[in-house]
Amino acid sequence: MSLVDTRQAYVLHTRPYRETSALVDFLSAQGVVRGVLRNARGKVGSLARPFVPLEVELRGRGELRTVGRVEPMGTGHWLMGEALFSGLYLNELLLRLLPAEVAHPALYEHYCLTLQALAEGRGLEPLLRSFEWRLLDELGYAFALDQDIHGQPIEAGRLYRLRPEAGLEPVPAFQPGVFDGQHLLAMAEVDWQAPGALAAAKRLMRQALAAHLGGRPLVSRELFRKP
Repeated sequence: MSLVDTRQAYVLHTRPYRETSALVDFLSAQGVVRGVLRNARGKVGSLARPFVPLEVELRGRGELRTVGRVEPMGTGHWLMGEALFSGLYLNELLLRLLPAEVAHPALYEHYCLTLQALAEGRGLEPLLRSFEWRLLDELGYAFALDQDIHGQPIEAGRLYRLRPEAGLEPVPAFQPGVFDGQHLLAMAEVDWQAPGALAAAKRLMRQALAAHLGGRPLVSRELFRKP
């Protein structure tokens, strides 16, 4: 008997498959799942687009499901400009880092709230840094921001480097890629008003994520590059 699974989900990515179908990667509270969407050029295909809350019916077992019914569950999030690029960036991060069919309900809720905040025009940098940190934490890659790898408190004015597999390590002198302790402490308190904290957080998250993304760059980051 065919297994039928209905869930609330968002589209992360689609690509053509055979003549009239598409492969669609969905994010739900139950995890990331890939399905084959038949007749993707018709009405159902127009519904399967990013940033729209959907109710999706998935049939079958294994890594590749068959998409049955697709219905919108509300108004989609209208993202434009850098907010759109930010949404695509979040989608690519999730697609690259989340294992298939592993439930992350708290991360899914955070994703929903982040899309809403992007649509409302809230500041991009704090939203992105918060989501990146939540993703690292959910995957078990997070590290302490208020103490170093030796268990000692982070000190303002001291320099630290990130060892992704362990945490923050004090260094005796400046070297490329290090962080000032005062910025790390501001991050620990989520104090984005502290001078330099957001810029340092962007560098730190980039270093932390790079260790798990491998050598392949994120396509969505290119959208942020200015000519």
